[in-house]
Amino acid sequence: MNVVSLNLEGFRNYSQLHAAFDAGVNVITGDNAQGKTNLLEAVYYLAAGRSFRARSDRDVINLNSDMARIAAVIEAEGRRQKIEIGILRGRGKRISVNGVRKRTVAELSGKAACVLFSPDDLSIVKDGAAVRRRLMDMCLSQLRPRYAALLSQYRRTYDGKLRILRDHREKPSLLLMLDEYNAHLARLSAELIRYRAWFAENLSKYASSIHAEFSGGAEKLGIKYKTVSTIDDPKRPAAELCALIERHQAEHYGAELASGSCLTGAHKDDLEIDINGAPAKSFASQGQARTAALSLKLAERELHFAERNEYPILLLDDVLSELDKSRQSFVLNKIRGGQVFITCCEDDNIAARTGGTVMRIAAGQIVE
Repeated sequence: MNVVSLNLEGFRNYSQLHAAFDAGVNVITGDNAQGKTNLLEAVYYLAAGRSFRARSDRDVINLNSDMARIAAVIEAEGRRQKIEIGILRGRGKRISVNGVRKRTVAELSGKAACVLFSPDDLSIVKDGAAVRRRLMDMCLSQLRPRYAALLSQYRRTYDGKLRILRDHREKPSLLLMLDEYNAHLARLSAELIRYRAWFAENLSKYASSIHAEFSGGAEKLGIKYKTVSTIDDPKRPAAELCALIERHQAEHYGAELASGSCLTGAHKDDLEIDINGAPAKSFASQGQARTAALSLKLAERELHFAERNEYPILLLDDVLSELDKSRQSFVLNKIRGGQVFITCCEDDNIAARTGGTVMRIAAGQIVE
């Protein structure tokens, strides 16, 4: 899978841009604040239908424009497709694939796939559960179109229940809808949990192998999926999971009303990561945590390949400068095959080490 060409209008600091890319390694260089990460953000947008760093869609629109446009030709599974996303200030976004309008972001699932690795991800092992849920959600949304749709429904239903829990004291009648929301959340959670259990099992398989190679066999990486406490086996049939979630909801009914928080559901899930049997979040050194984070991201890429028999687009956003030489070499040796975008301030022989091409960016323009 690769981006053949990309057109940007009014996106971040790009007033207009047309670029064609190598199907292998593309090294994007330039000084700080020139648009390197913005370019990767646009590629990511094609796969996810959203930014990986903006709170709101309107944040990606150039200050001198009323809209941003991302259009690209994507080659996947032996054929080319054109994806176009228009982001209108205050009016949402419009998505089309090969000229056919799509109603939801979930319909982008499977059209393009990418794995992003940024400096923030180096602390994925030590950070809170939200970053590890995002890892699961991003990968599964690209591999399983139904998951993306379920996740969208879950978020809307969760927001509705949260409003009830927060406002019921002023409007007691809202509680009449709580049972309906709970039932809907339990059903959606059950389906999401089954997907995530599959993901965690397979990610663990690839990550443990990569980590063992990375550490020279000195460390063993383990990944365990953690979900609602009443669930003993997340791979149970969805109906059984739903019943166990409903039991948890009943047990926490009073606590939810008192706290105004939703305490039951897939939004509380996490991946528990251990190194040599010890919880990595608490006991891993900085170097161990970084090695584990690299292993997770490289495993995510391998999982895509196992499912589709082609690598996803890999986005390495200024991450190599954060790594020592041995970790740099390991990553560069592991990314052979597939299209890769690497941003850096200086080429630092990355192109020569990978056989890639170099593109220099200055002030939102390609200058070399």
